[in-house]
Amino acid sequence: MNSKLTPLFPISSLVSLMFASLLNLFCASAQAQQPTLERQQELLHLLRQDCGSCHGMTLKGGLGPALLPEDLEQKPLALINNTILFGRPGTAMPPWQGMLTEQETLWLSQQLKHGTHAQSTEKAEK
Repeated sequence: MNSKLTPLFPISSLVSLMFASLLNLFCASAQAQQPTLERQQELLHLLRQDCGSCHGMTLKGGLGPALLPEDLEQKPLALINNTILFGRPGTAMPPWQGMLTEQETLWLSQQLKHGTHAQSTEKAEK
């Protein structure tokens, strides 16, 4: 009897499937409807207040890591989005999927990755 287990799918097939899933996410994100301007302001407030309570009011880090563009530039957008949606088990990062839609978390992810939230924050504070 051969004690060697053979995987149901070759690793290359699994990698291809993961790549296709990520590509699908990015294509869907390009077509995703943006939140209304009013909702965008609410999301920016949430980012400053709720996220800022752990990541620092200027998002330079605190209990959670820094969320500045230079800290996120090497991180895929899908990773940022999934972290917001599903949280990080075993850490203080909660899942937000019960409070935010996927389009909203994707929009927030884009704001964080590109730093456009900082420009909006500066305007709101003036």
